[in-house]
Amino acid sequence: MQVNLKQLFLEEGKTVTIDGILPNTEEGLWPGHPISSPVLISGKAANEAGIVEYDYTARFEFHSQCARCCTEVKRQMAYRFHHILVEELSNQGNEEAYIILNDGILDVGGLAAEDISLELPTKVLCQDDCKGLCPKCGKNWNEGSCNCEVKEVDPRFAKLKQLLEEKTPKK
Repeated sequence: MQVNLKQLFLEEGKTVTIDGILPNTEEGLWPGHPISSPVLISGKAANEAGIVEYDYTARFEFHSQCARCCTEVKRQMAYRFHHILVEELSNQGNEEAYIILNDGILDVGGLAAEDISLELPTKVLCQDDCKGLCPKCGKNWNEGSCNCEVKEVDPRFAKLKQLLEEKTPKK
């Protein structure tokens, strides 16, 4: 979805509403991300005192698995974003602070894909205190405990445990 904002840069005080729907199937827009619904974009670009700013909200359904217990997680997500738009930079200063538009065209889909990709969680939990799965039988500890005796030492720490036991005085 592309929007021509050339006229906005010429008229101080002008505002342009930018609303749209970005399909989650659009090729290359959401690669590898668990977005299971179209992304609803609602926002506005405004020229105030010669500075063009773009504020928008992206809403979508997020679908993934819990990193601890592997249960399905579905959440409605909403993120707010703010950008300063420029047609060109006069000096090569802080380029990350601005969105440079070629010929006054704003690629709403590309910008939203980048913004959302940076905001999506890297680790998803079904709940903050998810207990995970039993390493022996695989039972989901959120649904109750199991009868497994889990007192095994992680093999990576076995030598450390042995050293600690040797240093501990015997009673």
